[in-house]
Amino acid sequence: MPFLMVGIIRKIIVILFIALLASFVPWSASARDVTVSGSSTVMPLAEAAAEEFNVQQKDYVVTVSAGGTGAGILGIAERKNDIAMASREVTEDEKQRFGDSFEEFLVGLDGISLAVSDEVYLAGVTGLSRQQVKDIYSGNITNWKEVGGPDADIYVISREDGSGTRDNFNEAVLGSRDAETPGVDTVAFGGAEVKTAISGSDKAIGYLGFNYLGSGVAGIAFNGVAPSYDNIKLDLYELHRHLYFNTFGKPTNGAQAFIDFVQGPQGQKIAKEEGFIPI
Repeated sequence: MPFLMVGIIRKIIVILFIALLASFVPWSASARDVTVSGSSTVMPLAEAAAEEFNVQQKDYVVTVSAGGTGAGILGIAERKNDIAMASREVTEDEKQRFGDSFEEFLVGLDGISLAVSDEVYLAGVTGLSRQQVKDIYSGNITNWKEVGGPDADIYVISREDGSGTRDNFNEAVLGSRDAETPGVDTVAFGGAEVKTAISGSDKAIGYLGFNYLGSGVAGIAFNGVAPSYDNIKLDLYELHRHLYFNTFGKPTNGAQAFIDFVQGPQGQKIAKEEGFIPI
């Protein structure tokens, strides 16, 4: 009789243990990771949206990391990430290298804002033409007095290779994504570094996302048009651009859920709060 009771108790324990495990299975199976990587420009939007998305639902957990548009596109092509943040379109070279299976989702609008140190702005440099900017980055103009500013050497800041912002700027201003820029003094990794470099100098120029303007960094007009919310929204500012989430092939369920959230009313409200222009 005791042995029989011991056997029954053991069976009850096993049944209870299995039931306990089963109670956790639906949650653990549905809490799938969604990894997002790429453009440092898009990152503030993606991070803020992921934080809200993760709170509102329990099916997916979104994590976000930077690395540049090129690295993000490489990450999804190699199936290392689910979503690439991109501040430019996928290039023909990337399509030839990985195949034309990229899916593109518009998540916001932005402007590549030309910006100078406050001291330069207050000294009179409130706008530059395309040719003047090209000459500065090409090393043909090296002193602010040549464009109506103070008698001071120009401290020129650019972005790193693989940056979508750099590619767009080079193509729009210099004529080619691969243009040489011998006038550049410093290469910054991300918009935040560009802002720090400009605000920490009294003679700097650089380019960065619209959301980074302010506090020691003065946006200036390009070809007579200032980088403002309305000018970017209406495509009046020439250096306007689209910001994307990309996937390689059809998005996973989790990736699609996050994309839908960012493109929806809540996500676009977050975009505006983060300094971007909603779609």
